[in-house]
Formats: sequence, C-alpha cells, structure tokens
Amino acid sequence: MLPTLKRLRRNSLVSMVFTIAVVLGLVFAVQALAVKPYQIPSESMEPTLQIGQRIVVERVGHHLGSTPSVGDVIVFHPAKDPEEGGCTNRDQGGGTPSLCAVPRDEDDSSTFVKRVVGVPGDRISLRRGRVIRNGKRASEPFIRRCSSGDDCTFTRTITVPKDTVYVLGDNRGNSEDSRYWGPVRVKWVIGNAVGTYWPPKRVGGL
Repeated sequence: MLPTLKRLRRNSLVSMVFTIAVVLGLVFAVQALAVKPYQIPSESMEPTLQIGQRIVVERVGHHLGSTPSVGDVIVFHPAKDPEEGGCTNRDQGGGTPSLCAVPRDEDDSSTFVKRVVGVPGDRISLRRGRVIRNGKRASEPFIRRCSSGDDCTFTRTITVPKDTVYVLGDNRGNSEDSRYWGPVRVKWVIGNAVGTYWPPKRVGGL
C-alpha cells in the first residue's frame, strides 16, 4: 500500500512539473512569435505614448508577410547610428529642404516606436508638422504639432521607395525619425503596437 502511495505522489509531482514546463514553453513561444511587451523610452510619441508607458506589440502578421499601413504604430530596428543623420537628400532644388528619401542599407540593434505616415509609392512632404500625402493633408488629430523651423517643414515632395515605410513620431517637434535617416526597410519592422497595459489609467488599444 505504502509503495503505491509513494508512486502516486511521485507521478503527481512529475505530472505537475511537466505541466508547468509546457505552460512556460507556450508562454515563451507566444512571446517569441505572437506578442511582446515594450517600454516607451522617450517623448517622441507624445501625446499618444508617454515616457515609461508599456505597450504590447503583435508580431504574427509581420511573420506571415503583412506590411504596415499608414497610421500604424510600429516597433522596428532603425537605420544604423540614427543619431548621426547622414541623409544626402535634405537640401535640394535651390535650398528648399527635403525629407530624407534614401533608405540605408544597415539596421541597428536598438528598437524604435514611430507611426507610419507613408507606404511605397506615396508622395509626401511636411508642412508645420503635418504630412501632405499624395497632394492632400493627412488627418492626424493625434499629433503634437510644431509651428515653425526647418525640422517641421519640408516642402519638396519625395516618393516612398519600394519595400520601405516612412515613419514619424507623433511629437513632430521632438522626434528622431525618417526625416533624418530615411525610410525604414520593411524587413526591419518587428510588429505593430496594438495596445497599452501600463499605467492603468492609459490601458487600451492604439
């Protein structure tokens, strides 16, 4: 009788350990393939996302080959050394400032969060922080506008290249984005930010 009880307890313990291992494996698999949390490190996406706010990024669609759409908030690897600038298309046509239109060839290991404002074939420019896409001013009630300065107005129109997306921060006056280091290659995109879970007062979708 006693050996039987010991075997039952041992089997129960093995079963419990196995179940925990399976659950943990599923959690890590889901995180690796489906969703992943990120924390906002800067003010570049204010007022939509605040410093320290935590978001959930959906990655299944990207793994299945879908591409970001205009208006999506995405997490991606930026061009290598984005803070160094390096765009060669900022001042053309008699001194008229131009958005950077040339994608770089190498990405960085860091992660950025920005909003897609242009997809391949879109013709875009920027006036006082507002995107002009294909000849029409985009509806962007979520942005923090900037009223003046070269970083807010780029009147020469560029065309977003194939296999890239153009991204800007919602805080148009304070964001390092495609204006300075060019379009983001789609292969560098990690996924779409679909919701925020911290702090509690800001819980919801994006």
